[in-house]
Amino acid sequence: MTARFLITAALGFMASFAAVPALADALDEIVSRNTIRVAVPTDYPPFGSVGPDMQPRGMDIDVARLIAEKLGVQVELVPVTAPNRVAFLQTGKTDLTISSLGKTEERSKAIDFSIAYSPFFDAVFGAKEPPVEDYSDLDGKVIAVTRGSMQDQELQELAPGAVVQRFEDNASTIAAFMSGQSEMFASGTPVAAAINEQNPDLDMELKIILANAPCYVGVAKGETRLLEKVNEIIRAAKASGELDRLSNEWLGAPAGDLPE
Repeated sequence: MTARFLITAALGFMASFAAVPALADALDEIVSRNTIRVAVPTDYPPFGSVGPDMQPRGMDIDVARLIAEKLGVQVELVPVTAPNRVAFLQTGKTDLTISSLGKTEERSKAIDFSIAYSPFFDAVFGAKEPPVEDYSDLDGKVIAVTRGSMQDQELQELAPGAVVQRFEDNASTIAAFMSGQSEMFASGTPVAAAINEQNPDLDMELKIILANAPCYVGVAKGETRLLEKVNEIIRAAKASGELDRLSNEWLGAPAGDLPE
């Protein structure tokens, strides 16, 4: 009698657990609320800034909208700064972080990363003429650069024949180019984009790429289904040429062969 009672009670206890539905993950919640919350920059062109119409625009903004469109949900753009873009994801304030985020060992302990969606170029910029096809075309050209920067090191390695003018800060480097003191300057694409935005009539283009440190979508730890879905969307955009189109529009060069 006692044994029969214990068995019946145990079966009832197990059945009560079976009746409890599995906890919804981030992807389920996004679909259920019909909105995906994405942390984006609004102070870092060309990845994210506020346009003349007071609407956010940029590479990261368009990728956030692309992912929302492919998921069939609305997008809620959540402005963040570099220091809080990971924290917003960790504390559940956003579902994704798309904010020119590079993948590092330290960050990988806190969040997961998608495959790369965008290049992040260090490059040489200058007037449209003369053309630059190869690093050897920089021989004898006067190029301004910030002393000790990554671009300074890259110029030394890739264009040893260039005449490099070194300045103590980015503002002085840009001023040298704007005043005609140098023919070209080396910087990251966000710096050049900000110059273009402030001086739309300036005769300037990306001459040659020095380095590429790709950007990744940040996803909260353990959200495997959401991560897989984001990767699926990025791969499809790579295959269709959509990422190349967006990169050309915002960064001045195709996305190219981005790492998985």
